Amino acid sequence: MSFFDDVEETRVEPPGAGRARRPTRTPGRPSRGGRRSGSGDSRGPTKEQVRVRQAIALLALLIVIILIAVGVHSCQVSQRNSALRDYNDNVAALIRRSNQTGQQFFSVLSSGQGSSNAPSLQTQVNQAHLNAERELGDAQSLSVPDEVKSAQQELRWALQFRSDGISNIAQQIQPALQPSTALNAVNLIATEMARFYASDVLYKDYALPTIVGALHSAGIAVGGSNGEPIEGGQFLPDVQWLTSGYVASQLRVSLPTPTSNAKAAPGVHGHALNSCSVGGTALQVGTPTAVPASPTPTLTCSVTNDGANTETNVVVKATVEGTTITGQGIIPQTKPNQQYTVQIPLSASPPKGQYNVNVTIGHVPGETTFTHNTKVFPVTFQ
Repeated sequence: MSFFDDVEETRVEPPGAGRARRPTRTPGRPSRGGRRSGSGDSRGPTKEQVRVRQAIALLALLIVIILIAVGVHSCQVSQRNSALRDYNDNVAALIRRSNQTGQQFFSVLSSGQGSSNAPSLQTQVNQAHLNAERELGDAQSLSVPDEVKSAQQELRWALQFRSDGISNIAQQIQPALQPSTALNAVNLIATEMARFYASDVLYKDYALPTIVGALHSAGIAVGGSNGEPIEGGQFLPDVQWLTSGYVASQLRVSLPTPTSNAKAAPGVHGHALNSCSVGGTALQVGTPTAVPASPTPTLTCSVTNDGANTETNVVVKATVEGTTITGQGIIPQTKPNQQYTVQIPLSASPPKGQYNVNVTIGHVPGETTFTHNTKVFPVTFQ
């Protein structure tokens, strides 16, 4: 044995032995070499998957649209209800102020000042008219929801009647306190009181029910501790104010005693109706004359004493044929061959259309000829 037989033989690696050996491909198993490095499955989504994704997107869009619509509707309902509440609150406050003006106005008329303090009485009545004008102006500037448009119109008319009534009465205060003109002025004041009565009817029977109905339709509670406040009350404190005797008693004035039963003096008695006009427009006997139906017309008529005697308390009446509308004016005294003017306010605005307006001077004691007492005017109320 050689010396070198005990030494382990050095193994020489063959070329390429240090490289990792590629694993042997197993039959039936796909090779990993078929995949692209860093990429997923090369196949795209199927048609069914695309349709599902589109349906989900459309459903989501529809839900968003519905939510937006519901939100917009909810905002609109909230705004509408808020507008109705604001309108009702404003109307209630306005009517409350107007009724307070009425209380002050009638308190002044009943204060007993009379002719002893006529300037003060006149000043206070004028102040009441200014208050009524402000209230009318405030009503005209209200923001009005569509549901209560008709109520707003009736509210404005009611406050217009109140303002006009106080204004017309203010013009008659001084004549009512003078003995020679008291009768006619007091009658005119009593006639103007009908405007206040009409204003209460317009508000309480027409405007207010419309407002309440709109609130109920919107699901808003009315009245009670938690509901919307409703202002009732009224402007005219007592229907007795529609009578001349009551007005005279409140103003502390004495009216002349009617002489209808007095014995007539010798000689001719009577009057002639000369003409009538409305707002400066002369009425014609044979031709229709167009005049406004609102505000409530007042006739201005010319009367002549065509007798030989002085007459007192001469009544001139007007009627609108086919309606219940009438009017009356009184001339306290007329003298022979003298001409006089009398105001005849109608009791209400006539309906639109053509009507005959009859104006007649009442008969006085001893009068035997009546051919000049009456005229019939065809009038077209617009």
